Amino acid sequence: MVCRSAFESHTHPLTGSIPACHIFCMRVTILAVIGLLSLIGPLWADELTPTAPRTITVALDGSGDFTSIQEAVDSAHKGDTVFLKPGAYPQDVTIHSKEQVKLVGAGTDHVTLLGHHERVGVLHVGKWPYGATDIEITGMTILDHGGHAVGIFNGKGIILRDLHVKGLLFGQEVQDVRIENCVIGESETTGVQFADSQAVLAGNLIHNNDYGVNILGKSSVRLERNIITRNLYEAVIVGDLASATLIANTVVKNGTGATFVGTSSGDISGNILAFNKFGVILSPSSKTTRSFNALFNHDGNYLKTGTPNIPAPELKPESDIIGDPRFADLEHDDFHLSPETTLANQGSFAYLGALPPLADSARSN
Repeated sequence: MVCRSAFESHTHPLTGSIPACHIFCMRVTILAVIGLLSLIGPLWADELTPTAPRTITVALDGSGDFTSIQEAVDSAHKGDTVFLKPGAYPQDVTIHSKEQVKLVGAGTDHVTLLGHHERVGVLHVGKWPYGATDIEITGMTILDHGGHAVGIFNGKGIILRDLHVKGLLFGQEVQDVRIENCVIGESETTGVQFADSQAVLAGNLIHNNDYGVNILGKSSVRLERNIITRNLYEAVIVGDLASATLIANTVVKNGTGATFVGTSSGDISGNILAFNKFGVILSPSSKTTRSFNALFNHDGNYLKTGTPNIPAPELKPESDIIGDPRFADLEHDDFHLSPETTLANQGSFAYLGALPPLADSARSN
């Protein structure tokens, strides 16, 4: 007898019972489905069950999982950490199309990225058209190579912490970037530059560049508790349609403390801008709010842009303090405030600038 269950009714037209051949076919079909599920079930489980985060080790001497940082990063999955053992790595690395990956060095005194002779730049996070999301990079020194040290492109949720960057750190079309507790300097151009980006810089030392921080395009950048010193021209320059918030920074020994040009905008509050050639230079087309800043500069505290720039003492708010901030040791760049400072308890600020009065600092230690 040939079973035709696919084309006939399951019940006998006269008796109403299910023919035996139909029952047999149904059993075969059920068994086949069960067998198929037993094969593909583990595959589904592998896809749905997340793997435990891994630590992937890179070591130049071969004692880790990889000797190549790039190969280690390429092998990383969501949640993984790539750890760099001590060494000077003659390599560059690009992190893109990754999410929730950490690149962690053994410390700025122990890990140095030198770059590769064929590439401009040493560390790249994101690239067009590929981005990178929730990437954290800590604990290493990154050198300039070909005029560029670190580039962040087309990414989101990027954290750079406890790094020493010797050269330009550049970001374009990146969002939710946080740079904290880093030393950034010795660039022949700019220390940190952002274009069409959103970022926070907190607790960094930015030093000995042509320009300290350059904010362009439609960027929105917040600078808080940074020390910005010994930059040849502007410590902070804001242009185009960008906005910048400068809160409680110490901006000392630069060409100019802060300059807003074009139709830029921002807020400047709670900062110390001292021992620069100029304090704050504002374009008539820029829009800034200013309050509770301490200024003590060689050739003027407030100026309007011009050729040459025009002194504009009328731009000084009543809350500003004009006078020597009295650092602990200006000659040796110790910018803690002295115990007898007059810059404590100003407005909503416990103290102005990036560093507390020396007595407070000593008590906290």
